[in-house]
Amino acid sequence: MARRRHEDGILDRFPEDGLRFVWRAPIGPGYGGPAVADGRVFATDFERLPGNRGRERLLVLEETTGEQIWDHSWETDLAGLQPAYSNGPRATPTVDGDRVYVLGSAGYLAALATDDGRVLWRHDLVADYGAPVQPWGFVGAPLVDGRQIITLVGGEPDAMVVAFDRESGEELWRSMEVGNEPGYNPPVIYELGGRRHLVIWHPKGIAGLDPDGGEVFWQFPYEVQYGQTIATPIQQGNQLLVSSASHGSTLIEVAAVSAGKPQARIVWKGKSTSKRDLDGLHAFNSTPAFDGDMIYGIGGQGALRAIDRASGKEVWATFEPSEDARIATAFLVRNGDRYFISNDRGELMIARLSRDGYHEIDRTKIIEPTTRSRQVRRELGKLVWVHPAYANGHIVHRNDQEIVRASLLAE
Repeated sequence: MARRRHEDGILDRFPEDGLRFVWRAPIGPGYGGPAVADGRVFATDFERLPGNRGRERLLVLEETTGEQIWDHSWETDLAGLQPAYSNGPRATPTVDGDRVYVLGSAGYLAALATDDGRVLWRHDLVADYGAPVQPWGFVGAPLVDGRQIITLVGGEPDAMVVAFDRESGEELWRSMEVGNEPGYNPPVIYELGGRRHLVIWHPKGIAGLDPDGGEVFWQFPYEVQYGQTIATPIQQGNQLLVSSASHGSTLIEVAAVSAGKPQARIVWKGKSTSKRDLDGLHAFNSTPAFDGDMIYGIGGQGALRAIDRASGKEVWATFEPSEDARIATAFLVRNGDRYFISNDRGELMIARLSRDGYHEIDRTKIIEPTTRSRQVRRELGKLVWVHPAYANGHIVHRNDQEIVRASLLAE
């Protein structure tokens, strides 16, 4: 999810009578967040079919009106998915100019024309690469890098990550042995130590690769339980943070080199003694954020934690944006000196975060929780798993029944 640093003209507080909704449109179940690009909203949903099958769909709406422009659907075999979490695609659509790339929960990868939804090319990652359907499906959104589309595939024996030609869909290169399963993390590219790095976090470790060909620069062991590589690694300067619910956070630093492969080292590693006694940040569904000498993130137990960047030690923690409950979730997006925080109760907050603590400015309702959790852990019994999109002074959010657009512009 993109983290815009500043957009002018954004409200400081919510209207007393609530957000101004521009439009609402019906949508089916799905876990993937919406994408907004070139005057359109791209979102995915799902319809259950008889037997162990479903129909997944990419839905494209006009940004200002919510009217449907086109859609594209495909049938999906649900056999390999965790039954309680089989309701629709996970990956946010990737939009690049005149093309949109969509990844289904069971490995359907396709490039479509943004104007009318024509299928330009497609792959079945299970059939074409022998990739496993993991319990929570294919999750990592494809990454556009020039003429290539980089995707976490998990194909045996040496196609953990595959780059496809943007125009034709032909394979350009593949890299890394799989070993077991690829995990759920999207590929990302950062500049570290003066070199572009393709960062791949898989269930056995985290690696920095050359985006032009897939050569592995460096790799550190970083095993996670149940293959749950979820929160996207984040970068600031030459440092990279990776964080998981099971093993806490690790800060990696990459040194600049004049020749040869970049060299990486571990600056610090967090730890824990139990699921409750947590040392530092154990991110689960929510990607953390660097902010100067601080790191902020939502841990697996729902607390917003502030971490000292230099030492990895916790400075403070609060349950105010979320709640004290297993895998409680909230998503942080910074705008200037404030953060917009959306939680899984369907609330949207404006807050300032600093070394001194959490300072909430305002809170409102954005959408109703409609997704049932396998482990109901609160009085509501339902959640909002999806992160919203922020674009052009508005927020676009969705649940399992509707997708909405609301204004965040100052009056």
